[in-house]
Amino acid sequence: MIRIGLTGWGDHPDVYSPTSKKNEKLIDYSSHFPIVELDASFYAIQPERNIRKWITETPDDFQFIVKAYQGMTGHQRGKLPYATSEEMFQQFKLSIDPMRDAGKLAMILVQFPPWFDCLRENVDQIRYIHSHLKGYDVAIEFRHQSWYTMSMQHRTLEFLKELNFIHTVCDEPQAGVGSIPLIAETTRDDKVFIRLHGRNVNGWRNTTGDNEAWRKVRYLYNYTDSELGEIQQVVDKLKNESKYVFVIFNNNSGGHAAENANRFQKMMGIDFQALAPKQLDFFEEE
Repeated sequence: MIRIGLTGWGDHPDVYSPTSKKNEKLIDYSSHFPIVELDASFYAIQPERNIRKWITETPDDFQFIVKAYQGMTGHQRGKLPYATSEEMFQQFKLSIDPMRDAGKLAMILVQFPPWFDCLRENVDQIRYIHSHLKGYDVAIEFRHQSWYTMSMQHRTLEFLKELNFIHTVCDEPQAGVGSIPLIAETTRDDKVFIRLHGRNVNGWRNTTGDNEAWRKVRYLYNYTDSELGEIQQVVDKLKNESKYVFVIFNNNSGGHAAENANRFQKMMGIDFQALAPKQLDFFEEE
């Protein structure tokens, strides 16, 4: 089964009803897509009230891919707002447990930074994360090419299999060691995850030091039909190897993600069922 969605639900104007209020964006979103990547959890562990609100606003079959808190993945700069690492992991799990109990937690996405390379201490860090997230479906995304060199790729995938982690297949610009190739391999027979970051080579790396401006252009990309056809071949391969293929479009900077996802859905011949009753096709030309 193939499930397609976007990163976040707050910045996709194409999916909102003209009459909807600001706090109804998730309701509108869930009338178009059956999954979403929750990225707010990366910046702060979410209070339980937010999680329970999002659970009630979405259809029974809707699922969330929850991005791990930045302090868990090495992105955090400065002092952690928790007394210990153990407390941080415990608070994160308490936050998302209502989602898991409701059957709406597809997986936790653990995305490592570009400087997280293939070294012994980083392998140990992955094992440490595994020890704290036992019982959860966890997807691992690398951003450093060293994990996929000719000598390490097989070992990397076997390591993920050993820990029962989901492999995250990425489509992204090939812009040096801080980007990874598209490796269409799954490490579990039930779930595989594909993240589509776009192919904006010139914007992938922050060359100016202006983080705010960089974030606005990094995922600025509009996939062509030909490029989506390449992704379709990847999905066709993986759907024969894993029961569920989760596809997330992360090319949000220019507002292309929703249209690209809708176009890809049609290319795949998929018609999602059991979506919210508010569904209207805002992608059709008038």
